[in-house]
Amino acid sequence: MNEVEALLRERLAALSPLRLEVVNDSALHAGHAGARAGGHYRLLIVSREFAGKTTLQRHRLIHDALGELMRSRIHALSIRSLTPDEAP
Repeated sequence: MNEVEALLRERLAALSPLRLEVVNDSALHAGHAGARAGGHYRLLIVSREFAGKTTLQRHRLIHDALGELMRSRIHALSIRSLTPDEAP
């Protein structure tokens, strides 16, 4: 696990995830212009905090939790945010 992945997990702990999967896809984007400015990550997070919230509201909670990482260390973040009832 790299430093950014560890920071993602640390910051997202604020949402009390029941399940959290972070996949670093940065190697798939090597040479891409934005890849130098930050990594590419896929995120699956299951949390009770998402109950009753729209996808946009869920993503805002995640972006807020990640703070400056979204403006510096993360170039692209694919998010799948689910409640426990929605999780497979």
